[in-house]
Amino acid sequence: MRAAFLTAAFRARCCLTDEMEVDARSVPSSSSAEEEDEELEVGVSGAAEFELGGSGYPSSENEEATGSDEENERMINLSELNAYILCSICKGYLIDATTITECLHTFCKSCIVRHFYYSNRCPKCNIIVHQTQPLYNIRLDRQLQDIVYKLVINLEDREKKKMFDFYKERGLDVPKPAAPQPVAANRSRSRKVLGAVFRIPPELDISLLLEFIGAEEGTGNFKPLEKKFVRVSGEATIGHVEKFLRRKLELNPICQVDIICGDHLLENYQTLREVHHAIGHSAMQDSLLVLHYGLVLSPLSLT
Repeated sequence: MRAAFLTAAFRARCCLTDEMEVDARSVPSSSSAEEEDEELEVGVSGAAEFELGGSGYPSSENEEATGSDEENERMINLSELNAYILCSICKGYLIDATTITECLHTFCKSCIVRHFYYSNRCPKCNIIVHQTQPLYNIRLDRQLQDIVYKLVINLEDREKKKMFDFYKERGLDVPKPAAPQPVAANRSRSRKVLGAVFRIPPELDISLLLEFIGAEEGTGNFKPLEKKFVRVSGEATIGHVEKFLRRKLELNPICQVDIICGDHLLENYQTLREVHHAIGHSAMQDSLLVLHYGLVLSPLSLT
């Protein structure tokens, strides 16, 4: 009896132990569940961040930067730039842009060269560019010309075609653009011979010394010459010298300028080369042609 009871109690204990083990295995602990939830949340957030970053969607900061760049960009009409790229002589776009060094006004090369055949003043500001040779004071502005060609579509191609047709119609060879010469790579530095920093053009072949000999009473106040030495062309006349003196001294129209070389009163039509060859040898001083000038009242003012 007792043996049967112990056997039944042992079997019931074994069954109860097995059921508890099965329940313990089927229900997860609280710590493991929390860890799994954390891992799941981290995985989802990481995946979301990867998708947003890897797919190229812009962030809010990038969107703001892009929007500001688009707002700053503004299309400019070509007419707004015409004041800077049009020649004031021919009213067309600049071709071979050439700038006057005295006033920095720019024109087409052909326009300004043609203008200087008749005048020595700037067409825009009326300043005297040079007394006798204004072409010495102009320079090509290649940077500005490149800008004009980039702004105006097909302008460069049209000009090249015009030049090609011009030479072909006359049976001439079309000039080729000058290619840059290669610089020889010479490691040994050769000693450079220093030349004159400023070279006087050969056309300015007469050097003058203008000496003041006096003024008649009533000619008014005038400013004396600050520089008495002048380099001019031999083709200039005594009339040009008189105009030069009138402008520099700011003379009254009632004044008459008498110019003397040696003992000879010179006429306005005589050129300086003629004066130099005829009577200038006796009036030379240190290779300078000495001209004396005096101021008298004009005969017309006395009547």
